[in-house]
Amino acid sequence: MTKTAMTSYPTSLCDTPALSDQSTLDSAIDCLMEHLSLDMNGSYTVREVFEILVRTASRVDSIEHTVQSLAGAPSSNSVRYHLEKLDDMQALEAQVNAALHSRIPPKIRKGRHRMAIDLHLIPYYGVPTEAEAPYVYRSEAKAGTTRFFAYATIYVICRNKRVTLGIHAVPCHETLVATVTYLLARLSPLRVRVKRL
Repeated sequence: MTKTAMTSYPTSLCDTPALSDQSTLDSAIDCLMEHLSLDMNGSYTVREVFEILVRTASRVDSIEHTVQSLAGAPSSNSVRYHLEKLDDMQALEAQVNAALHSRIPPKIRKGRHRMAIDLHLIPYYGVPTEAEAPYVYRSEAKAGTTRFFAYATIYVICRNKRVTLGIHAVPCHETLVATVTYLLARLSPLRVRVKRL
């Protein structure tokens, strides 16, 4: 697959030099490879699938468009086939949180911080599978539906930068109080203290 490198910008959250776009991509993929397991078959590798997903997410693009723009990439159907294997939401959530926790900048682990919790709703259309059904969340109508996949994030706001500390797939029966309590409980092993929420 083709690769590009662009200008890097300094950050105040880390003592290491700023990363280029390519080194940021490589670092993100290395982190995913360390913490997420994905069974592959065929001629493509887990790394290639993760590269497509990271590029897609960073550009707010579709998998279809991303694979069309990369030489030698697997088809979008092949990528989706392998993603459908990730059907244990609790295991996936634990792996993603382990990946996030492994890259928390050292300065975040010191002192107390301003934090925020967001609830994100992704419109859902169609008939949910047995694995999806517990995570189809009902809310006010938006984008032509009242059904969504919901996930909540907790993050630190430090020097006007956002550092995500945890993510939680919100089951349809869970209250917002339970979601907030769950996310705050995830902070304990990280030694991150709340100054303001």
